[in-house]
Amino acid sequence: MLRAVFFDLDGVIIDTERDGHRVAFNETFEHFGLADRWDVDLYHQLLQIAGGKERMKHYFTSISGQPPVAEDRLDGLIAELHAHKTSRLVQMLENGRLPLRPGVRRFMREARDAGLVLAICTTSNERAANAVVRSMLSEFEFSAVLAGDVVSHKKPDPEIYRLALERSGCAPAECLVVEDSRNGVLAAKAAAIPVLATTNYYTRQEDLRRADLIVSCLGDEDGQRATVRKPRSGFAAGGVVYLDEVRRYLYE
Repeated sequence: MLRAVFFDLDGVIIDTERDGHRVAFNETFEHFGLADRWDVDLYHQLLQIAGGKERMKHYFTSISGQPPVAEDRLDGLIAELHAHKTSRLVQMLENGRLPLRPGVRRFMREARDAGLVLAICTTSNERAANAVVRSMLSEFEFSAVLAGDVVSHKKPDPEIYRLALERSGCAPAECLVVEDSRNGVLAAKAAAIPVLATTNYYTRQEDLRRADLIVSCLGDEDGQRATVRKPRSGFAAGGVVYLDEVRRYLYE
């Protein structure tokens, strides 16, 4: 029996990575007088590192080859950069520059109306996650918004999903995770939770085979339709992923 749905944020609820986070990082580098800029392809490479601060540290120490400050000052600079970058992203979200992905609001309404527990589990900064919840998802009540550094180990470690299970009081088999990336899928499966993967520009080429269902988006009857990758046939035939169909396919 399905009792709870846990949503990732970036790339699932909003397609924030390419036109949100990446842009905010570049605007931050410019603000601080740094010459570094992350293009679309480089940012895809960096997305394999979970967490914005971790991403910058990996870039400065392993890719750019020339950190902007001495090693003993790098963590402090990264903290400043990340705080500024988060403020820029929050402004984008609050100003509605980044719309919800197709089908997200409809799918959440179906889950709410079915009496399911809703939660958000993301490595995104807590301010950014709460900005989305307050401004774009204010009609929904979430049992938890687990974000940023709420856990010690980020995806693909399952810690955040184990925390969500603890907070919800549900067993893994009673939950569904909606993810978009390999790291997210691996985290959820390591917590033994079924996974619906919705791909985007960055994750459509990733190895998501461990997900139970894979679609391009959740789809809307009057908007963009979903393309189904797994299963190959017989699911979401009309291009719309309905909660009842997911429940029948995975839980009955």
